[in-house]
Amino acid sequence: MDRVSSFDEPLKKLLGGATAKVMAEHLDLHTVGDLLHHYPRRYEERGKLTALADLPLDEHVTVVAQVADARILMFNNGRGKRLEVTLTDGSGRLQLVFFGHGVHKPHKELLPGRQAMFAGKVSVFNRKMQLAHPTYQLLDASDADEATEAVDAFAGRLLPIYPACKQLDSWRIAKAVDAVLPSAQDAVDPLPAALREGRGFTPLPEALLKVHRPQTKADIEDAKARLKWDEAFVLQVALARRRYADTQLPAAARRPVADGLLDAFDAKLPFTLTDGQEKVSKEIFDDLATEHPMHRLLQGEVGSGKTMVALRAMLAVVDAGGQAAMLAPTEVLAQQHHRSITEMMGELAEGGMLGGSDQGTKVVLLTGSMGTAARRQALLDLVTGEAGIVIGTHALIEDKVQFHDLGLVVVDEQHRFGVEQRDALRSKGKQPPHLLVMTATPIPRTVAMTVFGDLETSVLDQLPAGRSPIASHVVPAKDKPHFLARAWERVREEVENGHQAYVVCPRIGDDAEEEKKGKAKKKAPEEDPDKRPPLAVLEIADELRKGALAGLTVEVLHGRMHPDEKDDVMRRFAAGDVDVLVATTVIEVGVNVPNATAMVIMDADRFGVSQLHQLRGRVGRGSAPGLCLLVSEAHEASPARARLSAVAATLDGFELSRIDLEQRREGDVLGQAQSGVRSSLRMLTVIDDEEVIAAAREEAVAIVAADPELEHLPELRTVLAALLDKDREEYLDKG
Repeated sequence: MDRVSSFDEPLKKLLGGATAKVMAEHLDLHTVGDLLHHYPRRYEERGKLTALADLPLDEHVTVVAQVADARILMFNNGRGKRLEVTLTDGSGRLQLVFFGHGVHKPHKELLPGRQAMFAGKVSVFNRKMQLAHPTYQLLDASDADEATEAVDAFAGRLLPIYPACKQLDSWRIAKAVDAVLPSAQDAVDPLPAALREGRGFTPLPEALLKVHRPQTKADIEDAKARLKWDEAFVLQVALARRRYADTQLPAAARRPVADGLLDAFDAKLPFTLTDGQEKVSKEIFDDLATEHPMHRLLQGEVGSGKTMVALRAMLAVVDAGGQAAMLAPTEVLAQQHHRSITEMMGELAEGGMLGGSDQGTKVVLLTGSMGTAARRQALLDLVTGEAGIVIGTHALIEDKVQFHDLGLVVVDEQHRFGVEQRDALRSKGKQPPHLLVMTATPIPRTVAMTVFGDLETSVLDQLPAGRSPIASHVVPAKDKPHFLARAWERVREEVENGHQAYVVCPRIGDDAEEEKKGKAKKKAPEEDPDKRPPLAVLEIADELRKGALAGLTVEVLHGRMHPDEKDDVMRRFAAGDVDVLVATTVIEVGVNVPNATAMVIMDADRFGVSQLHQLRGRVGRGSAPGLCLLVSEAHEASPARARLSAVAATLDGFELSRIDLEQRREGDVLGQAQSGVRSSLRMLTVIDDEEVIAAAREEAVAIVAADPELEHLPELRTVLAALLDKDREEYLDKG
């Protein structure tokens, strides 16, 4: 067996079909290598009890504790039986409950004084934390003669606690790891020998043994330091190679022309650009003037004026004889961009048309739902070069769309586009076009270095003058229903003062959606049956019209409406004919109605931190202050409520994105950026390991500059090939 293939060995060969199936379906572990890189989340010091006071609500946990007491209770007129067990660690207590047939075995085994390891999901019942039907493993010997020996052996070891799932407990995962641990000797070491020795790192096989079966705490630190470096380094080499390859591509330099379209546009602007916009524009213009493709990420707060910066870059490219395409994730957003760009440009957007400016160009819209005649005209304008700017959805990517000379691609809300889509559009240029990626989700520097490491980054962190502050508050609908009643009163007050409001719900609530949900439910029987479905647009709109907002004009907007219908509602809302818009997250990006001052987000705990920040950015866009009310039924002590309080406490998107990352599981950190790549970050935490990432990046850049093809580093090449196999080769193009 060669050195790589033992890591590629399917788990079912070593562990048996049933265990391997659970690992594949619930933990995404398929091979020996996957399991060896499934590291312990933490370690219990045997003999030292876990602090029960710090248990997180609604999470699967593993605790080592002692039984304080156990009692059987009867209910349902003696027909039902319940076992209640109280655990203690000297500082806190935790209740376990077992019902029905599940009572017999624990009743015999969980006797006062017994120590055991318990795994289950923490919930709250009668204001007390509990584990219902936990799985457990006794840790004391049943034979009195062996007790002392067993306790000594037990107390002297560090117990790895693995990320587990309902179907497979931590200790069963530990047994599976024991079975594959000998294969750690076959690990291919990606670090060049000089780097490894220079930094004093443990060899990889040894690091894997130490992380899974440490003898001391120093072993754990040793292993972690090494494995973090591997993750950071391999990722940074992949990004450095990509950056290097991009610098080798030819591109047409696009330099703005004096007294051209850009100058004419700037001359008619009714305001001056912020210092931030000026600085970022200069960075972009410098890139556009080079003869290899620009790859730049433009990130900025909601409302910081990214569209203005992107438009000026597009105008500069048109001045230089090229065309620019802006790719938006939804039709609503494409139409919004088209409308706001043509309004900003005025007669400059009517090049070649009666009344248009001599310096102008044509700005066309291309979406999937356009009529045949309009579509044919748009395609003709692109291929002849008549249209200098096109704004569209993925319809821009279709084969029949041809450009005269595509010079710049602007991708809005990057995280919503697949790799193939972005490349398909870029391949429409005679040479690779310049690329500008915009995101309104602020990304901490460390994440940008890790996820978008192949892009240069520009940040707009200054809001244009005239933007108003937004006050945000959490509305605890379950604990304090009168707070919700007051929220609707506040909406009425805003409307009475001549303003408008949004109400956002997580779900549409029509039959098609219910049917889809029903199918999904069948697949997920473990979902909590008592948890109500998320609130829906159609139901809430109906309730508000009849109740709290009776007499106001309440309209709905969601993704399954016909595009013309959506456009009509948005136009009427923008014109002030609609008081309250009840919508899904289709309004999350790009919707600009300065008169909308209030937003009520229902079931706010069902949205992520960044999404809430995005949504909130839709209000306070004019001179009147904005109000955002986060309505939630989440328990006061839950992580969901902590998340909402964090959103209410700050308007700084960069701060919120840090909080978001700290609260999410590390495996989610890169979101879809590593779409399809199992070897996502497992040990490295992008928020805490900034120094590791920066150092790894430096080493990676130096290595790639000296040996772009890694000809002298076959091991590194092997590990990279395993990470970026054919299906996933382009994963660094954020998907």
